[in-house]
Amino acid sequence: MSYVDGFVIPIRPGQLSAYKKMAGWGKKMWMKHGALDYYECVGDDLKVKKGSGQGFSKLAKLKRGEDVVFSFIIFKSRAHRDAVNKKVMSDPSMKNMEKIMKDMNSILDMKRFAYGGFKTLVEK
Repeated sequence: MSYVDGFVIPIRPGQLSAYKKMAGWGKKMWMKHGALDYYECVGDDLKVKKGSGQGFSKLAKLKRGEDVVFSFIIFKSRAHRDAVNKKVMSDPSMKNMEKIMKDMNSILDMKRFAYGGFKTLVEK
């Protein structure tokens, strides 16, 4: 069974194209270092019927004009994820991490950013 890193990311108003550029860079980095697959998905149908949960908008505490991105990266296992992430973090292009974090903070709200590693229960 595979292992998945998952993210729920609130994007500041007007910053979706900037996020898409950053996400494209992220895809190149993680795939270069061995991730099996990489997805960045922007909210489209976020209305929730009463009584059927809270939905991503409420979960991410979206403010007017914000978008939400649901993102996930697929790995062979947790050990594989750890090895890939170690390679990504030691990649020479990550030396400018301070600038990367400053750019991220202008695009998304890191206080409402959610992340976790997940063991797969059901797989194709």
